[in-house]
Amino acid sequence: MRGDSNRPVSGGAFAARKGLNHVNNRLFTIAVWGVAGCVMLFIFGLLFLILERGVPKLTWDFIFGLPSEIDAGGGIGPALFNSIYMLVISLIIAIPLGVAAGIYLAEFAPDNKWIGVIRICVEGLASVPSLIFGLFGIALFVEMFQLGLTILGAAVSLAFLNLPIIVRVTEEAIRAVPGEIKQASFALGATHLQTIRRVLIPQAMNGIITGICLVAGRGFGESAVVILTAGVTTSGVMWDFNLLSPGENLAVHLWYIQSAAIVPDAQEISQKAAAVLIIIVLAINILFRLPLWIRERKSR
Repeated sequence: MRGDSNRPVSGGAFAARKGLNHVNNRLFTIAVWGVAGCVMLFIFGLLFLILERGVPKLTWDFIFGLPSEIDAGGGIGPALFNSIYMLVISLIIAIPLGVAAGIYLAEFAPDNKWIGVIRICVEGLASVPSLIFGLFGIALFVEMFQLGLTILGAAVSLAFLNLPIIVRVTEEAIRAVPGEIKQASFALGATHLQTIRRVLIPQAMNGIITGICLVAGRGFGESAVVILTAGVTTSGVMWDFNLLSPGENLAVHLWYIQSAAIVPDAQEISQKAAAVLIIIVLAINILFRLPLWIRERKSR
Protein backbone atom coordinates (compact mmCIF):
# COMPACT_ATOMS: atom_id res chain seq x y z
CA MET A 1 0.00 0.00 0.00
CA ARG A 2 1.50 3.32 -1.06
CA GLY A 3 2.09 6.17 1.38
CA ASP A 4 0.40 9.55 1.20
CA SER A 5 3.46 11.10 -0.48
CA ASN A 6 2.95 8.86 -3.52
CA ARG A 7 -0.67 9.78 -4.06
CA PRO A 8 -1.35 11.67 -7.26
CA VAL A 9 -2.15 15.34 -6.95
CA SER A 10 -5.84 15.96 -7.48
CA GLY A 11 -7.06 18.12 -10.31
CA GLY A 12 -8.32 20.77 -7.92
CA ALA A 13 -4.97 21.10 -6.14
CA PHE A 14 -3.13 21.30 -9.47
CA ALA A 15 -5.48 23.98 -10.74
CA ALA A 16 -5.11 25.96 -7.50
CA ARG A 17 -1.31 25.76 -7.68
CA LYS A 18 -1.37 26.78 -11.35
CA GLY A 19 -3.62 29.74 -10.53
CA LEU A 20 -1.31 30.80 -7.69
CA ASN A 21 1.74 30.63 -9.96
CA HIS A 22 -0.09 32.71 -12.55
CA VAL A 23 -0.92 35.37 -9.95
CA ASN A 24 2.67 35.43 -8.69
CA ASN A 25 3.93 35.78 -12.25
CA ARG A 26 1.61 38.70 -12.90
CA LEU A 27 2.61 40.41 -9.64
CA PHE A 28 6.30 39.95 -10.41
CA THR A 29 5.82 41.34 -13.93
CA ILE A 30 3.94 44.36 -12.59
CA ALA A 31 6.69 44.95 -9.99
CA VAL A 32 9.44 44.79 -12.64
CA TRP A 33 7.58 47.15 -14.95
CA GLY A 34 6.91 49.49 -12.02
CA VAL A 35 10.59 49.65 -11.02
CA ALA A 36 11.67 50.10 -14.64
CA GLY A 37 9.10 52.85 -15.09
CA CYS A 38 10.30 54.67 -11.97
CA VAL A 39 13.90 54.49 -13.16
CA MET A 40 13.01 55.76 -16.64
CA LEU A 41 10.86 58.51 -15.13
CA PHE A 42 13.77 59.61 -12.95
CA ILE A 43 16.18 59.64 -15.91
CA PHE A 44 13.84 61.57 -18.19
CA GLY A 45 13.00 63.98 -15.37
CA LEU A 46 16.68 64.65 -14.73
CA LEU A 47 17.38 65.17 -18.44
CA PHE A 48 14.37 67.49 -18.76
CA LEU A 49 15.47 69.51 -15.73
CA ILE A 50 18.99 70.03 -17.12
CA LEU A 51 17.95 70.71 -20.70
CA GLU A 52 15.02 72.94 -19.75
CA ARG A 53 17.31 75.27 -17.82
CA GLY A 54 20.15 75.39 -20.32
CA VAL A 55 18.87 74.90 -23.88
CA PRO A 56 16.74 78.08 -24.15
CA LYS A 57 19.81 80.18 -23.25
CA LEU A 58 22.23 78.57 -25.70
CA THR A 59 23.75 80.69 -28.45
CA TRP A 60 26.44 80.06 -31.06
CA ASP A 61 28.58 82.72 -29.42
CA PHE A 62 28.50 80.73 -26.18
CA ILE A 63 29.27 77.39 -27.85
CA PHE A 64 32.17 78.67 -29.95
CA GLY A 65 33.24 81.67 -27.85
CA LEU A 66 36.31 81.97 -25.65
CA PRO A 67 35.87 81.69 -21.87
CA SER A 68 36.14 84.76 -19.66
CA GLU A 69 37.84 84.87 -16.29
CA ILE A 70 36.21 88.06 -14.97
CA ASP A 71 33.63 89.53 -17.36
CA ALA A 72 30.21 88.03 -17.99
CA GLY A 73 29.31 86.41 -21.29
CA GLY A 74 32.19 83.97 -21.70
CA GLY A 75 31.90 80.88 -23.90
CA ILE A 76 33.00 77.23 -23.81
CA GLY A 77 34.60 76.90 -27.26
CA PRO A 78 38.12 75.69 -26.35
CA ALA A 79 36.84 73.42 -23.57
CA LEU A 80 34.29 71.84 -25.91
CA PHE A 81 36.91 71.33 -28.62
CA ASN A 82 39.33 69.78 -26.14
CA SER A 83 36.62 67.37 -24.96
CA ILE A 84 35.98 66.11 -28.49
CA TYR A 85 39.68 66.13 -29.41
CA MET A 86 40.75 64.10 -26.38
CA LEU A 87 37.83 61.70 -26.80
CA VAL A 88 38.71 60.99 -30.44
CA ILE A 89 42.38 60.37 -29.61
CA SER A 90 41.52 58.10 -26.67
CA LEU A 91 39.06 56.05 -28.77
CA ILE A 92 41.60 55.71 -31.60
CA ILE A 93 43.95 54.15 -29.06
CA ALA A 94 41.48 52.14 -26.97
CA ILE A 95 39.12 50.64 -29.57
CA PRO A 96 41.65 48.67 -31.69
CA LEU A 97 43.58 47.45 -28.65
CA GLY A 98 40.46 46.64 -26.63
CA VAL A 99 38.63 44.81 -29.43
CA ALA A 100 41.76 42.85 -30.38
CA ALA A 101 42.38 41.85 -26.76
CA GLY A 102 38.74 40.84 -26.30
CA ILE A 103 38.82 38.69 -29.44
CA TYR A 104 42.04 37.03 -28.26
CA LEU A 105 40.60 36.21 -24.84
CA ALA A 106 37.40 34.84 -26.39
CA GLU A 107 38.86 32.85 -29.30
CA PHE A 108 42.58 32.20 -28.92
CA ALA A 109 43.54 32.32 -25.23
CA PRO A 110 44.09 28.91 -23.61
CA ASP A 111 41.87 27.98 -20.71
CA ASN A 112 44.44 27.98 -17.91
CA LYS A 113 45.06 29.75 -14.63
CA TRP A 114 47.23 32.48 -16.16
CA ILE A 115 44.46 33.60 -18.51
CA GLY A 116 42.11 33.46 -15.54
CA VAL A 117 44.42 35.79 -13.64
CA ILE A 118 44.50 38.15 -16.65
CA ARG A 119 40.69 38.22 -16.77
CA ILE A 120 40.53 39.01 -13.06
CA CYS A 121 43.05 41.82 -13.54
CA VAL A 122 41.07 43.27 -16.45
CA GLU A 123 37.86 43.15 -14.44
CA GLY A 124 39.64 44.79 -11.53
CA LEU A 125 40.97 47.58 -13.74
CA ALA A 126 37.47 48.17 -15.11
CA SER A 127 36.27 49.00 -11.58
CA VAL A 128 39.25 51.11 -10.52
CA PRO A 129 38.30 54.77 -9.81
CA SER A 130 39.29 57.22 -12.52
CA LEU A 131 41.39 59.13 -10.00
CA ILE A 132 43.90 56.25 -9.99
CA PHE A 133 44.33 56.53 -13.75
CA GLY A 134 44.85 60.25 -13.31
CA LEU A 135 47.62 59.61 -10.80
CA PHE A 136 49.13 57.10 -13.23
CA GLY A 137 49.04 59.77 -15.95
CA ILE A 138 50.85 62.23 -13.68
CA ALA A 139 53.55 59.67 -12.88
CA LEU A 140 54.00 58.74 -16.55
CA PHE A 141 53.66 61.99 -18.50
CA VAL A 142 54.32 64.74 -15.98
CA GLU A 143 57.09 63.21 -13.88
CA MET A 144 58.74 60.54 -16.07
CA PHE A 145 58.51 62.19 -19.50
CA GLN A 146 58.46 65.77 -18.15
CA LEU A 147 55.71 66.82 -20.57
CA GLY A 148 53.67 68.79 -18.06
CA LEU A 149 49.88 69.03 -18.18
CA THR A 150 48.96 68.23 -21.78
CA ILE A 151 46.15 67.04 -24.03
CA LEU A 152 48.29 64.04 -24.97
CA GLY A 153 48.63 62.89 -21.36
CA ALA A 154 44.90 63.24 -20.75
CA ALA A 155 43.95 61.41 -23.97
CA VAL A 156 46.25 58.45 -23.30
CA SER A 157 45.12 58.28 -19.66
CA LEU A 158 41.49 58.22 -20.85
CA ALA A 159 42.41 55.39 -23.23
CA PHE A 160 43.84 53.43 -20.32
CA LEU A 161 40.67 54.15 -18.34
CA ASN A 162 38.38 52.85 -21.10
CA LEU A 163 40.52 49.95 -22.32
CA PRO A 164 39.49 47.33 -19.69
CA ILE A 165 35.79 47.96 -20.30
CA ILE A 166 36.14 47.53 -24.07
CA VAL A 167 38.13 44.31 -23.54
CA ARG A 168 35.50 42.75 -21.27
CA VAL A 169 32.53 43.88 -23.36
CA THR A 170 34.12 42.58 -26.57
CA GLU A 171 34.98 39.22 -25.02
CA GLU A 172 31.47 38.73 -23.65
CA ALA A 173 29.88 39.82 -26.94
CA ILE A 174 31.99 37.34 -28.92
CA ARG A 175 31.22 34.53 -26.46
CA ALA A 176 27.50 35.31 -26.68
CA VAL A 177 27.39 34.38 -30.39
CA PRO A 178 25.74 30.93 -30.70
CA GLY A 179 28.23 28.15 -31.31
CA GLU A 180 26.10 26.74 -34.14
CA ILE A 181 26.82 29.84 -36.25
CA LYS A 182 30.55 29.44 -35.71
CA GLN A 183 30.45 25.72 -36.54
CA ALA A 184 28.40 26.41 -39.67
CA SER A 185 31.08 28.82 -40.86
CA PHE A 186 33.76 26.17 -40.33
CA ALA A 187 31.62 23.63 -42.15
CA LEU A 188 31.47 25.90 -45.20
CA GLY A 189 35.27 25.94 -45.35
CA ALA A 190 36.02 29.28 -43.68
CA THR A 191 39.20 29.65 -41.70
CA HIS A 192 39.23 30.77 -38.08
CA LEU A 193 40.26 34.29 -39.06
CA GLN A 194 37.56 34.49 -41.74
CA THR A 195 34.98 33.26 -39.23
CA ILE A 196 35.99 35.94 -36.74
CA ARG A 197 36.01 38.71 -39.33
CA ARG A 198 32.87 37.80 -41.29
CA VAL A 199 30.71 35.97 -38.75
CA LEU A 200 31.57 36.57 -35.11
CA ILE A 201 32.33 40.30 -35.22
CA PRO A 202 29.19 41.21 -37.24
CA GLN A 203 27.04 39.08 -34.91
CA ALA A 204 28.63 40.65 -31.82
CA MET A 205 28.64 44.19 -33.18
CA ASN A 206 25.63 45.34 -31.14
CA GLY A 207 27.34 44.42 -27.89
CA ILE A 208 30.67 45.91 -28.95
CA ILE A 209 29.03 49.18 -30.02
CA THR A 210 27.17 49.33 -26.72
CA GLY A 211 30.46 49.08 -24.85
CA ILE A 212 32.04 51.75 -27.03
CA CYS A 213 29.07 54.06 -26.39
CA LEU A 214 29.48 53.57 -22.64
CA VAL A 215 33.20 54.38 -22.65
CA ALA A 216 32.72 57.29 -25.08
CA GLY A 217 30.12 58.91 -22.84
CA ARG A 218 32.26 58.27 -19.79
CA GLY A 219 35.35 59.68 -21.48
CA PHE A 220 33.58 62.80 -22.71
CA GLY A 221 32.28 63.61 -19.23
CA GLU A 222 35.40 62.61 -17.31
CA SER A 223 36.90 65.25 -15.04
CA ALA A 224 39.26 63.64 -12.50
CA VAL A 225 41.69 62.25 -15.09
CA VAL A 226 41.68 65.48 -17.09
CA ILE A 227 42.29 67.71 -14.06
CA LEU A 228 45.33 65.67 -13.03
CA THR A 229 46.85 65.20 -16.49
CA ALA A 230 45.70 68.23 -18.54
CA GLY A 231 45.01 70.92 -15.96
CA VAL A 232 42.15 73.40 -15.52
CA THR A 233 43.14 75.87 -18.23
CA THR A 234 43.24 75.99 -22.02
CA SER A 235 45.66 77.58 -24.46
CA GLY A 236 43.05 80.23 -25.24
CA VAL A 237 42.85 79.14 -28.89
CA MET A 238 39.62 77.71 -30.25
CA TRP A 239 41.10 75.11 -32.62
CA ASP A 240 44.33 74.13 -30.87
CA PHE A 241 45.55 70.77 -32.24
CA ASN A 242 48.85 70.94 -30.36
CA LEU A 243 48.99 67.77 -28.25
CA LEU A 244 51.33 69.44 -25.76
CA SER A 245 48.92 72.27 -24.91
CA PRO A 246 46.98 72.29 -21.63
CA GLY A 247 43.60 70.71 -22.15
CA GLU A 248 40.73 71.63 -19.86
CA ASN A 249 37.63 69.86 -21.15
CA LEU A 250 33.94 70.74 -20.78
CA ALA A 251 33.39 68.71 -17.60
CA VAL A 252 36.39 70.35 -15.92
CA HIS A 253 35.23 73.78 -17.09
CA LEU A 254 31.79 73.09 -15.60
CA TRP A 255 33.38 72.08 -12.29
CA TYR A 256 35.63 75.16 -12.29
CA ILE A 257 32.73 77.53 -13.02
CA GLN A 258 30.69 76.04 -10.19
CA SER A 259 33.48 75.97 -7.61
CA ALA A 260 36.09 78.67 -8.21
CA ALA A 261 35.01 81.08 -10.96
CA ILE A 262 34.36 84.74 -10.12
CA VAL A 263 32.36 85.66 -13.23
CA PRO A 264 28.96 87.17 -12.34
CA ASP A 265 27.00 84.80 -14.61
CA ALA A 266 28.63 81.58 -13.35
CA GLN A 267 25.27 79.93 -12.62
CA GLU A 268 23.97 80.59 -16.13
CA ILE A 269 27.23 79.36 -17.70
CA SER A 270 27.07 76.13 -15.69
CA GLN A 271 23.47 75.51 -16.74
CA LYS A 272 24.25 76.02 -20.42
CA ALA A 273 27.46 73.96 -20.21
CA ALA A 274 25.60 71.08 -18.55
CA ALA A 275 22.99 71.16 -21.33
CA VAL A 276 25.70 71.03 -24.00
CA LEU A 277 27.36 68.14 -22.17
CA ILE A 278 24.12 66.13 -22.11
CA ILE A 279 23.37 66.88 -25.77
CA ILE A 280 26.83 65.78 -26.91
CA VAL A 281 26.65 62.52 -24.93
CA LEU A 282 23.24 61.73 -26.47
CA ALA A 283 24.61 62.61 -29.92
CA ILE A 284 27.57 60.26 -29.40
CA ASN A 285 25.22 57.37 -28.66
CA ILE A 286 23.10 58.13 -31.73
CA LEU A 287 26.19 58.51 -33.92
CA PHE A 288 27.55 55.10 -32.97
CA ARG A 289 24.21 53.31 -33.17
CA LEU A 290 22.92 54.87 -36.39
CA PRO A 291 24.89 52.51 -38.71
CA LEU A 292 23.52 49.51 -36.78
CA TRP A 293 19.95 50.74 -37.12
CA ILE A 294 20.44 51.28 -40.85
CA ARG A 295 21.94 47.81 -41.29
CA GLU A 296 19.14 46.15 -39.33
CA ARG A 297 16.51 47.95 -41.37
CA LYS A 298 18.13 46.88 -44.66
CA SER A 299 18.34 43.27 -43.50
CA ARG A 300 14.59 43.03 -42.86
